[in-house]
Amino acid sequence: MTESITTSPLFLAASADAPAVEPASPGIMLLFAAVMCATYVGVAVERFHKTVAALCGAAVLVILGLVLHLFEYHQVYDFLKEDLNIFGVIIGTGILVDVVGKSGLFHFLSMYIVRFTGGSATKLYLTLCLVTFLFVAVLTIVPAMLILSSLVLVICRSLNYKPMPFLLSVAICANSGAIATFASGLPNIMIGTAAGIPYAHFLQVSLPYAVVSLVIAVAVLRFFFRNDLPWKQSDQQRQELKAQIETFDPWAMVEDKRVLIRSATILMATVVGFVFAQQLGVGMDFVAMVGATAALLFAGKGVEDAIHKVNWTVILFFMGLFVIIGCVKQTGALAWVAKQVVEFSDNEITLLVPLLGVFSAVASSIVDNIPVAATLIPIVKDIAADPSVPIETLWWTLIISCNLGGNGTPIGSISCVIAIYALKKEAGVHVGWGTFLKLGGTIMLIQVAGAIGYMLIASDRGWLPSL
Repeated sequence: MTESITTSPLFLAASADAPAVEPASPGIMLLFAAVMCATYVGVAVERFHKTVAALCGAAVLVILGLVLHLFEYHQVYDFLKEDLNIFGVIIGTGILVDVVGKSGLFHFLSMYIVRFTGGSATKLYLTLCLVTFLFVAVLTIVPAMLILSSLVLVICRSLNYKPMPFLLSVAICANSGAIATFASGLPNIMIGTAAGIPYAHFLQVSLPYAVVSLVIAVAVLRFFFRNDLPWKQSDQQRQELKAQIETFDPWAMVEDKRVLIRSATILMATVVGFVFAQQLGVGMDFVAMVGATAALLFAGKGVEDAIHKVNWTVILFFMGLFVIIGCVKQTGALAWVAKQVVEFSDNEITLLVPLLGVFSAVASSIVDNIPVAATLIPIVKDIAADPSVPIETLWWTLIISCNLGGNGTPIGSISCVIAIYALKKEAGVHVGWGTFLKLGGTIMLIQVAGAIGYMLIASDRGWLPSL
């Protein structure tokens, strides 16, 4: 749902050097756009696997493109080559997180976090929200959510707390963490690669609003769940909880302390590599793969098992998605949409930013933020063909809105899907669309409105570093 990568010019797609697309007839444009929309409906429908939907849509459009002589078959590989580094980051970080997780590092940190709160519902709640933000920023949203959802369920069973307030809060706060760094969310990786945004720029531009969006989320969540947790506890209750938590063993999952230390060192070195990838003249896919290789070499036991844990369904989903976007782009449909947006807004940034922000957020909440980001990237490139348009403002609006739009519905982001699935499977708690829309939809509206204002002010004051 919800989860590239380079900042070096050597790794960036040379869209400016690509041959101009000869627009197809309006009928062909509509046909290809209709197949793409049908594919996105398939992605949104739960009973139809999103990877199967993407691969089916790609197959249909490739066949149509060949039959209608829109492109030669070898051009399909061109649709993929611009984004091959995304696969490198997904594979590398997937292996790294799996190996580090087996060392017991994440369980070790989690247990100390629980001990730090003393079992107080208020402290535990705020700490979990903050830890979620930090975990997602460092580990990316998918592995962080898998770790945190398991942790929350164990804590709630041990302390007899309702799991829904904690799990839904973790899921929504995860989407704030997803805009913090280059590699924390899959839309960031896709957009950051296409735009050539350095890792450090995320810390300068999106991280500040990520913190603001986290505060907004926690405030609304705390009000919404005001009657679902024992926010006020007596001294005796706190002492009993603290005594219970003291029995938790942080070292329970640690088999070898040396492996734990090596895993922590490799993880930190990889994060530092992400930050300085541009200065080193390499792509973040290279950094991720080096980190994965180091983890397998110095801290990994089951190499085959770690490689099998890579999310190959997401990779296949991306492959299908990129082929679909490439086929539709080849008809000239995306350039036509960009032209309409430019004419409607008259290239006024005060209209472009709200249009892009609202559309990307709402579309992400309905379909999923990954296909929305993939579809809008070439459109933003076409809009920015006019040198008077500040392209940086549009890229940052797209990054922030796509991620925060995932809060709007239960299927809007991978974090919400993981949390709701865990609640239903492990706790027998069903979260309806109405409940989630009331909570997540409200948070999304406030966050996206704030993001649009933030982007307009940042653009006007010249706070956005040029690319």
